[in-house]
This record gives sequence, C-alpha cells and structure tokens, in this order.
Amino acid sequence: MTRRSFLVSTAALAAAAGPLSAVAGAAAKTPKVLVIGLDGALLNRIKDADAPALKALMSAGLTAPSAIYANPLAPTSSGPGWSTLITGVWPDKHKVLNNDFTGHQLAKYPDFMTRVEAAKPKLRTYAVSSWAPITDIIFSAKVDARVSTPSAEYDAGTTSRAVAEVKSGNPDAVFVQLDNIDHAGHDSGAASKAYLDAIHGADTQVGQIVDAVKSRATYGSEDWLIMITADHGHTDPGGHGGSSWPERQTFMIATGSTVAAGSVRHDVRMPDIAASALAHLGVAIDPAWGLDGRPIQQPTPDDFDALRAKLTGPVDEGGIGSGVIGFTHTPPSGWSVDNSKMGTGGITEWRGWSFTTDEFWTKTERDQQRELNIRARNVFAVADGDEWSDKTFSGTFDSTLISPAYDVTGGRPATLTYTTYYRQEAPQKGEVLVSYDGGAPVTVKTYTADTPSVVENVRLDVPAGARKAQVRFRYTGGNNWYWVIDGVKITAS
Repeated sequence: MTRRSFLVSTAALAAAAGPLSAVAGAAAKTPKVLVIGLDGALLNRIKDADAPALKALMSAGLTAPSAIYANPLAPTSSGPGWSTLITGVWPDKHKVLNNDFTGHQLAKYPDFMTRVEAAKPKLRTYAVSSWAPITDIIFSAKVDARVSTPSAEYDAGTTSRAVAEVKSGNPDAVFVQLDNIDHAGHDSGAASKAYLDAIHGADTQVGQIVDAVKSRATYGSEDWLIMITADHGHTDPGGHGGSSWPERQTFMIATGSTVAAGSVRHDVRMPDIAASALAHLGVAIDPAWGLDGRPIQQPTPDDFDALRAKLTGPVDEGGIGSGVIGFTHTPPSGWSVDNSKMGTGGITEWRGWSFTTDEFWTKTERDQQRELNIRARNVFAVADGDEWSDKTFSGTFDSTLISPAYDVTGGRPATLTYTTYYRQEAPQKGEVLVSYDGGAPVTVKTYTADTPSVVENVRLDVPAGARKAQVRFRYTGGNNWYWVIDGVKITAS
C-alpha cells in the first residue's frame, strides 16, 4: 500500500476546568491518558459522517477546532504535524520540517511519553501507529513499548494491538495513530463518500479502543483523559501540504474528569495535546522545557478572548466568505484604540488596530505568512497596513492600542509579557511604550525587523512610588505588513 511522504464565555472555560469537587474526586483515582490520532481527519466531515463513537465523545466532553501553520514554517504534512502534537512545541523548535525528519531537534524537544519516563519511570508508556515514522522516530526508545504496525495489518492491526494493550496490559499512557482517513483523502478527496466511509471505519476502531478502556476491571478506580486529534486536514479534491484553510485544520476532542460535557473552546492549539497529557499524569511542566502547549485543564483566557461573541462578518474583504465571523474594532473592557493620527479610507476591517481570529485574518490573503502566527490564541489584536491599503486611502497607518492600567510596586522591577508576531517592510515601525501613573509614555521595545511568533518578556524598571503601569502598542506605516499582539499582562519579577 502506498503512503504519502475559547472561548464561549468565562463561565464556560471555568466549567471546562471542572468543578473543584470533581477534581478532588478524581485525585483519589489513578490518572491515565489515551491519545488517538486520526491522520488527515477533518472535524467538519466527522460531523457529517456516520461516526457514533466520536460524536458520543464530543457530547460527553470538549470539542476544540484549531488550525496549524503553513510554509515557509513547515508544510501541512504528517511529519511536522505529528511531531507538534506529540512534543508540545511548534516546528520552529522541534525542526521536523518535512516527512524526511532531516535536521530534527527531537532530542532537545522529546515526545511527552519520554518526559513521562524521565519524571515517573514506573509508569507504563505504549505507542502504536500505522505510519511507522511516529513510532520509529518521533517517540524515543525510552518509551516502554513502540509498535510500528506491519503494513499488511494497517489500521486493523493497530487497533487490535491497542485494544490488547489496554485490556491485558496496565498502561498509563497510550498513543494510537490510525491512517486510513488520510489514505482515503489522497485517493478520493475530503468531499467524497469514500472519505466519509473511512471516517466511519476509524470511528468503529475508536469505539473498540474506548470500549476496551471502559471494560477494564480497574476502570472504576481510574481517571482516563481521552484525546482525539489529527495532524492536518485535506482539500475537497484530495491532498494536503499547502496553505488552504482545509489543509490547516486540526482539532481536539477530549473527555475526562476535568472536561465539561458538550463544551466548545477556541483557545486550544496543537501543542496542547502533549501538555494536557503531562498535566493529567501529574508531571510538572518545567518552564525550561520551552513547551508551547498549555494543559486544557488550566485555561488562561485573556482580555481579547472576551470579544469572540462580539465579532462580526466581513465588510470589504470579499474573499473571506460571508459565513465567517471574525473581526471587531471595539476593544475589550479597559482597553482603547487611539486612531487620531490614522489615515482615512482603506479596507474597513483593518482601519487601525482590529481584533480578529486566525481563520478570518489568514483568509484575507493566503501565502503572505499570516499562517505563521502560531502562538496567538483565540481572539488577538492586529494592525495590518498591508490589507488596509488594498482599497483607496489617504494618509498613513498610525494607530495605538492602549491597555488598562496594571498594578505595579514602585521601585521594584516588573515584567511585561505578550505574544507577538511582526512582519516588517520599511518605513513601518512597531513601538511598545509604558507610562506610569498617567505620566509620559516611554519606549521599552521597538520593532523594525521581522520577528517570528514569540512570547516576549520585557523587563520594566518601575519608578519609585509608581502604582500603575499602562502599555501602548503603536504601529506606523503604510502599504507595508502587519503586527500581532495577544496575551498582554504585567507581573512582578
């Protein structure tokens, strides 16, 4: 066989973390993790398919649609996709940039089971896959059992082996990869009946594995976190690797004691699979590991995420699609935007700082590297001079995003933290300014060169006697590129 090379509301997120009573009850049980990867599966086609097992898991737990990167960071292919899910870091760290694994950094950023073995070597880890590179390369030899299913057995063999391990063994962490949905996508396309049939077949196999979990004699004393995910999506005609929205699709379906039934979240990203598994197994995540993932058990919404329910559809952007909701100029409570120096005209959606989503923003124009905004989550702020200038305008792009006033302690250093992504073209400039107690803003960071998606930590030397600090993000330019800001906070150092 050939093989190709959140926010509903603050209350909803709190519910996703689980009530304290549920957490306390689960603490007495033995935590265990099952991750099932459905290669090339699209969440919207799972909803269309005859997939009772997967739909039952969605009803019983969390559904979190998400999206991945595209070139030039990495193609939407299996090597980068599975590596991101399994290690908890994006391709700019693990360096799996193709299906050849050339130059990877998996020793520096190992799979989550290897981290489990280092922290809790008595736990049993088991990985089985139909696509051999997952268990031959991504999972390290430190995992207790790595099984690459013989190609003649394919997904049937992978499923039977997983069922046997869950029933007869005593695993604490299980990873299973099923391949046939991707195979059907390549052969027939995601819009085909064959693709839906493949989802139905995989759903049956997922059901068998989940039933094996529930049939365990010790199931009543165990606390299973089950997560279903995918490495990438597919186009309707078939294939992936490019930058289209269907190819960039992934998702998490999760059930467990800390997951609210029927919940939906938009803040979940691909690396969260690994981080959530580690957290559930009681493995403390060391900041020195540099993980990009966040445990779903510990949601951390920011101010911008509260805007999701207020987002509206496109106005001037004709290529996004009328059904896509995703922008507003109205800032969240406590924030403001100063457009007193902003030019006039231009594309309505991007006139000054806007608040938007990955889907809405990346659909404005593909292959201009907006797909590389990997570390922003849910709703984020964008100043996009390039898109603004696509309609008749006058003046320049000059807009300032202003934060609420944060508490600080005079004479003690603090840290300004924010996620950013900045693409430069002169004379464009991004400036971060901080003012104390209503005083004159002082520049603490300037952007005049490309900056990949990163989390910035800027030291603030708080003046003696100061009690409040306010941050300004000023973007100036014209027909240039863009600047993303998300997750802004100030904390004591």
